[in-house]
Amino acid sequence: MRPARATDVDAIAELRATVMRPDLERLGRYDEHRVRRRLRDGFSPQHTSIIAAAGSFAGSVTLRPAEDGHWLEHFYLSPDVQGRGLGSAVLRTLLARTDTAAEPVRLNVLQGSPARRLYERHGFTVESQDPIDVFMLRLPVTNRTRQTLL
Repeated sequence: MRPARATDVDAIAELRATVMRPDLERLGRYDEHRVRRRLRDGFSPQHTSIIAAAGSFAGSVTLRPAEDGHWLEHFYLSPDVQGRGLGSAVLRTLLARTDTAAEPVRLNVLQGSPARRLYERHGFTVESQDPIDVFMLRLPVTNRTRQTLL
């Protein structure tokens, strides 16, 4: 991973449109302009990392500080690298940082998205949901928590 630059916004917006399209269409919410505009309007390169695989752009992830922890946002992987453990590796790296800082992480995922299983495998639980979004929370894992889990 490398820090994002302002010039990465278009590549991330295009990837977002590609990977979110099936879920947004299923939910009747896909709009080809809005899906890109929402990314551009909320893009914060200072909190975003670019994910590379085999030296090429493969995705992005944002870990945005919040009043009570962090928000995991804009986590997109190119379809050709999905299912190979890259998403888990990225999450392990980011969550190790938030665990060290003893900070919770929140995210939202679209209803029915297969990404929800990835998040659940990494300790996220449902906080609330509505017909479109599932809001999830992961509390920090401390050494004491790890020992209890073993």
